[in-house]
Amino acid sequence: MRVAVLGAGTMGQGIAQVTAAAGFPTMLFDKLEGRAESAKAAIGAQLEKLVQKGKTTTEASRTLLDGITPSQSIESASEGADLVIEAAPEWMALKVEILTAAKKTAKPDAILASNTSSLSITEIGRSIDEDSRVIGLHFFNPPPVMELLEVVRGLKTSKATIERALSFATAIKKTSIVVRDMPGFATSRLGVILGAEAIRMLESGVASASDIDRAMELGYRHPMGPLKLTDLVGLDVRLSILEHLQKELGEQFRPPPLLRQMVRAGKLGKKSGEGFYVWKDGVATERKDA
Repeated sequence: MRVAVLGAGTMGQGIAQVTAAAGFPTMLFDKLEGRAESAKAAIGAQLEKLVQKGKTTTEASRTLLDGITPSQSIESASEGADLVIEAAPEWMALKVEILTAAKKTAKPDAILASNTSSLSITEIGRSIDEDSRVIGLHFFNPPPVMELLEVVRGLKTSKATIERALSFATAIKKTSIVVRDMPGFATSRLGVILGAEAIRMLESGVASASDIDRAMELGYRHPMGPLKLTDLVGLDVRLSILEHLQKELGEQFRPPPLLRQMVRAGKLGKKSGEGFYVWKDGVATERKDA
C-alpha cells in the first residue's frame, strides 16, 4: 500500500512515522516550504533517541526513514496512492481543497481519508464528489504512541471503504472503533467537554492546573490530566473544536473565556512553549503565575 500524508505538522509527522513503520511507502507533503523535510528530520531525531535507549536498532530506524519521502506538491505526493490521509488544520474549506487536488492523481479506488477530529465526513465526501471513498481516520497525539484509531463512516461511505480502513488499522497495529459521522464523533465530544470544564474550574479558582490534572490521573486513572492534554493538543485546536460543537450541539460546548484569552495571547500549549504549563524540551512545569 502506498500512502500519502498531506500536512506535516504534529499529527501529519506522527502519522507518517506510523505508516512508514508498518512498511508502507509514505509520501509527506506540507504547503509550508521545507516543513515536510523538517518533519522527517524530527522523526529521525526521535528514532535516534530510541536507538540510544535500546528500543530500536539503527537498521530499523534507517529503514523507517527511507520509507518517508517529502514531496513538493499535493499532486506528486498523491500520485498512485492507495490511501490519502489529510492532516491539515480544522478548516472545512482547506480539507476539501486538499482532497480535491489529491484525488486527481491518487488511484481511482484510493481511500480518501481525513484526520479531522470534529468536521463532517459526509460533507467532505459530498464536497469532493467522492461520497463512497471518503472516511475519517482520526489518530491521537502522539500517533506513534497512542493505540486508538477512530474510524468515522460518512452517510454514504461504502462498506468496502470501511473494511479497507479497518484492515489498515490492523496493519499499523492500532485498535479501531467505528463511529457514525456525528459532530465531535465519540472521542472529541467527550474529550473537549472534560477539558472545557477543567478550564472553567481553573478559571474560577477551584484548584491549580496541576492539582486538577492530578485529580483525574489518580482518581480516575487517566494517563494525562485534561489541562496538560489540552496543552499537548493545542489550545487553538481545542478552541476551534469547541466553537464547532457549540454551533452544532449547543451551549454546553461554549468555550471558556480563559481559553479564548490564552489563544489570543499566543499561549497555545506545548507547540508555543506555554499554555496551562510551561514547556521546555518536551517537559511540562507549572507556571509561576498559576
